[in-house]
Amino acid sequence: MSTYKIAVFVGSLRAASFNLRLARALEKLAPDTIEFEYASLGDVPLYNQDNEMSMPPQAAKVKDLIARADGLLFVTPEHNRSVPAALKNAIDWGSRPWGKNSWTGKTAGIVGTSPSAAGTAMAQQHLRNILAAEGVNVLTTPEVFLQYTEGLIDDQYTITNEGTRKFLQGWLDRYLAWVAKLAA
Repeated sequence: MSTYKIAVFVGSLRAASFNLRLARALEKLAPDTIEFEYASLGDVPLYNQDNEMSMPPQAAKVKDLIARADGLLFVTPEHNRSVPAALKNAIDWGSRPWGKNSWTGKTAGIVGTSPSAAGTAMAQQHLRNILAAEGVNVLTTPEVFLQYTEGLIDDQYTITNEGTRKFLQGWLDRYLAWVAKLAA
């Protein structure tokens, strides 16, 4: 397998984010040929069209990360049955200015976790709709709506439940094959 760079977008800004733990656990499951690079979303100013032509450095950094990536990985919680504001803001900046959409043609996977039994199903569906409008090729199946329970991912980012680990490994393998197929 070739080396692939995966840009990781964690929708939660919380230091103890369950979704950041999930992203780190997926990174740990990935082969050595995969390089994960995490987008910093907390310092990106709110999108304002007045600032497109002199893009803030934090937004330009997100656009550069997207451009350099072979694949995109979105690991997101659900905020009020939708996409977190920080994640949507990054998507808006990445699509601008008009004619310079960094998302078009990229390959993506979406996962998320929440203490809720429904996981992050609504946020993921909204995210799929947004990414489709930006021309992103999103892996559709299998879907990952992971119910987070205490201890599911330990402090070394190891998934402690064998069934969950196998399921996530299967998802990751399929996602990486999707990236390899579309990056070729």
